[in-house]
Amino acid sequence: MATTVISAFNDFMKNTVNLDKERTDKARGSRNWLLEQVTALPERDDKFPKLYSDIDIHFGSFSRRTKIHPLDDIDLMIGLGGDSCTYGEEADRVIIYTNETTLRLKNYTHSYPDDNLLNSRKIVEAFKSGLKQVAQYEQADIKRNHEAATLKLKSYEWNFDIVPCFITREDSLGNNFYLIPDGNGHWKKTDPRIDKKRTSDINVRLDGNVLNVIRAVKYWQRRATMPTMSSYLLETILLNYFSTRTSCSSYVDLELENIFNHLVSIVYCSVNDTKGFIDDLNDLTQDEREKISARALIDRDRVSKACQLETEDPAAAIKIWRDIFGSAFPAYGE
Repeated sequence: MATTVISAFNDFMKNTVNLDKERTDKARGSRNWLLEQVTALPERDDKFPKLYSDIDIHFGSFSRRTKIHPLDDIDLMIGLGGDSCTYGEEADRVIIYTNETTLRLKNYTHSYPDDNLLNSRKIVEAFKSGLKQVAQYEQADIKRNHEAATLKLKSYEWNFDIVPCFITREDSLGNNFYLIPDGNGHWKKTDPRIDKKRTSDINVRLDGNVLNVIRAVKYWQRRATMPTMSSYLLETILLNYFSTRTSCSSYVDLELENIFNHLVSIVYCSVNDTKGFIDDLNDLTQDEREKISARALIDRDRVSKACQLETEDPAAAIKIWRDIFGSAFPAYGE
């Protein structure tokens, strides 16, 4: 029963925001079974690209443990063998070249005169077609969605986004990165290892309290009271904020006034990609920035008032938190 702000937040985070452990475990088991089926695809089709399972990687908010309810998508990157290909970088894309010793990947090139260039759309289509040959996925909805093959099973509420990838050789400093489809037929750089490590390092340094705060703010910004920025942009903003902090409270409500105050101004600023592959992650329009900033300002002041009332009038404080988070936040006495 929510008779204090603490009990209301505990209930809210457990039953509304955070993922249920049983469903999370079920999702991980389903993900692992899917990986086994993908691994067998080259054996079923001698033209299917050779896989390099050593570089398979889970990515996205489910992997970083910042996913909030509902569990609607799980992201996987599936490693491909290089097959004697090389790559080159252009201003807005990465080009992968096949050559005379390329075997299977020769089946997935662009049309003449670029028939020596590997077509990422055709690679994604190969995964889409291969998955349809798995008996358990025959009735599934499988489609190409930009850089991913998206698999929707009728038996689960989540999608799998399957992204084929290569990994580059290490340079003289021991650094490398992944190449994934760019949605336009070529490739782009990424490295989810950096995001995952950074999220974990900051959370561990601040006593494991950061993830809950991130999830609460993600729920807040998903409401219809303002435009919704991308989950990745919001996470980056919050991790940048916590990277300079020396503490993070285990009580989520105590962090929100300062975070909303930070969002008031930061949405107008450039947000660098910590991986170094994109100059500015902030693709919000001016109108979107103004509306998010205005909502953050309103809710910053609401948080301040709720904190003042928390001890003397918990019912009034909880009512304010319901104004901030909506009707899913527990009502006083419920």
